[in-house]
Amino acid sequence: MLTDEQIEAAKRSTPHTLDAHHEHNDCIRLAYEWLDAQKLLRAPNTKFRPLKHIIEKWAGRYVSQTDVEVAAAMHPGIIGKYPNFNISSRMVRPNDRRLAGIGEALTQGYRDRINETTYAVTED
Repeated sequence: MLTDEQIEAAKRSTPHTLDAHHEHNDCIRLAYEWLDAQKLLRAPNTKFRPLKHIIEKWAGRYVSQTDVEVAAAMHPGIIGKYPNFNISSRMVRPNDRRLAGIGEALTQGYRDRINETTYAVTED
């Protein structure tokens, strides 16, 4: 699990495309877990996908674009700039066990909007 110290350092060092907005460090943890479940490519994907919205629906909580940018910067395998990271177009629905221990997970009504057809496969 990412520590608050690691997250705070990443917030300071990550270049953002928008004015930085972070409600809670758990939002970055949620984005990190979602990104971590994805199949990685060698180069950034050029296909646009509303990643923040997809992550919110899985996580059950608001996540800002800058939260996703920080999570991507912290992930050792992720390259590219939002929304064009090196993740496959065949997205993986992360297992819900990834939400365990993240206090802000499923605390807002976003989960009821999840579209399972967004995902090509489900993580074991």
